[in-house]
Amino acid sequence: MINGYTVEQILASEAPHRATGEPLMRRAAAGLAAEVRRLINEHVDGVDNNGATILVLAGSGDNGGDALFAGAELASDDVQIAVVPTGSRLHPEALAAAVAAGARVLHLDPKDDTDVGTLTRLAQTSDMVLDAIVGTGTSAQPALRGMARDIVEVLRPVLHSPDGPIVVAVDIPSGIGPDDGSVPNVAVLRADVTVTFGGCKTGLLRGAGRLMAGRVVVVDIGTGEDLAAMTPVVTGAE
Repeated sequence: MINGYTVEQILASEAPHRATGEPLMRRAAAGLAAEVRRLINEHVDGVDNNGATILVLAGSGDNGGDALFAGAELASDDVQIAVVPTGSRLHPEALAAAVAAGARVLHLDPKDDTDVGTLTRLAQTSDMVLDAIVGTGTSAQPALRGMARDIVEVLRPVLHSPDGPIVVAVDIPSGIGPDDGSVPNVAVLRADVTVTFGGCKTGLLRGAGRLMAGRVVVVDIGTGEDLAAMTPVVTGAE
């Protein structure tokens, strides 16, 4: 059983911890990396953590930072990490950690035919794709735009095919409404697993968002007691 909380509630639960400088992003990244390792061991035939290949679709904000820090942990374990930025920049500290650990960063233009071919092959040969394009900060206008939308449109046929890689959404599938579960545009990657932080967002349990989220895993980042003092908006959803 899992309860759902709004973005406002999640942010309120995090606020006192951020104010004292607690490393919430690092905790989120560690939880994400642990779930990725478990998924590789359970679902990728003939591959343990060493030798697995992961494609990270990294946005400009903290969501991308979570995935890059997780990628740094995984790359240190000899997982092969390829990062494709979906915006104009990346979280600088997380990017530095990922690159220092051995991750490759590929700047690909989804309007260029050669780069489209490279992006498609990356997805086809990866064991897993991390969708870390946008997180809960886009609740007002969740639809993907620009380069991010173009990249997702290129990858959807590959990732939604029966033999496609495992898709893991970081916090939420990018492009869904984190509160209402709305999917205002088809440019969304359907996740096999969503690893969400602190508490489950209501949009992962409602409407079309519930169908796009797959199995939801909640990572404790140290805000559980604060969230437990609040009344969940969606109660006891499975």
